[in-house]
Amino acid sequence: MTVTVDEIEVADPPDAWTRAGFSVDASGHAGPVCRIGGVRIRLVGGDRGTGIIGWSLRGLPPQGSVDDLDGIPTVRSTTAAAEPATHPNGATAIDHVVLLSPDLGRTVSSLAAIGVAPRRERDAELGGRRVRQIFFRFGEVILEVVGSPDTASDGPSRLWGITYVVNDIDASAAFFGDHTTPVKDAVQPGRRITTVRHKDFGMSVRTAVISATRDR
Repeated sequence: MTVTVDEIEVADPPDAWTRAGFSVDASGHAGPVCRIGGVRIRLVGGDRGTGIIGWSLRGLPPQGSVDDLDGIPTVRSTTAAAEPATHPNGATAIDHVVLLSPDLGRTVSSLAAIGVAPRRERDAELGGRRVRQIFFRFGEVILEVVGSPDTASDGPSRLWGITYVVNDIDASAAFFGDHTTPVKDAVQPGRRITTVRHKDFGMSVRTAVISATRDR
């Protein structure tokens, strides 16, 4: 069974995401939620920390405990995919989620234990440091694992940022105005990307938007 992302839990207030052009559903028993493609982003407020604080996954192996996936709080889910919402900023789906790993070998082994294998990898630079990016497929969402190819350290992995697909990146950049960087060519051929200055809106999750691919 394919492992897919049901929910991503974020310690942000919903009004911050509304200011950034995301449609947020009215609060239910589990709190406000933003539906992007088939994934729910649950906004739990700032009392539990900052950034992405956990997620729920479908298709996990029936045996064993999965409440901690290489340090990331993880919940087993059987909930059906979300019905996509329409967002003023143009987001139609999640392209990829970035996971920062202090130990790439350990993280890859943790993902293998739930039946997820790497699709490809590449070397790059992040903040002037050499890093390795290893890509995994979680249904419609790509998980991009980033870490040092040379060193390993203790400590948990963490979910760090989200990049969203948009159909018209120039329109999305215009929506964000001065709160985004200039649109540039993405690493992926034929696509363009811009980074949102998320803190300007009160968000604690690193955010980018990327132009759609033909098969989206």
